[in-house]
Amino acid sequence: MVNHTDHPGGANMHEEMRRAFALLSGKWKLEIMWLLSQRVHRFGELRKAIPGITQHMLTSQLRELEADGLISRTVFAEVPPRVDYAITEKALGLGPTMEALTLWWEKYGKSIVPKPGARGRKAKARSENGAA
Repeated sequence: MVNHTDHPGGANMHEEMRRAFALLSGKWKLEIMWLLSQRVHRFGELRKAIPGITQHMLTSQLRELEADGLISRTVFAEVPPRVDYAITEKALGLGPTMEALTLWWEKYGKSIVPKPGARGRKAKARSENGAA
């Protein structure tokens, strides 16, 4: 069996993959990147497109993705200010991975049991008010 953990030159591939996973970890990062791979979005558009995400969490995830060079943020000097978010060339390199995930989902997605709806204060408030 071939060892894929260590590479010539002393690189520990397990540690390198942990770094890669850390870039993409977070409940919303992959969804944000998938949306931005489709087109440029504004903050409000992203918030509406991702049910359950809070403004604080979206801001946090966008900042992390920008700091890691996976998305870009462009501020336009307008009144009111306009901010666009786009995927970067670096993140476009993940395209084959996203395509593989799409193909996997098309093949196996129907066999995955859906998880229960949202949890937390907002979900509780909706259920108490009779909303689904």
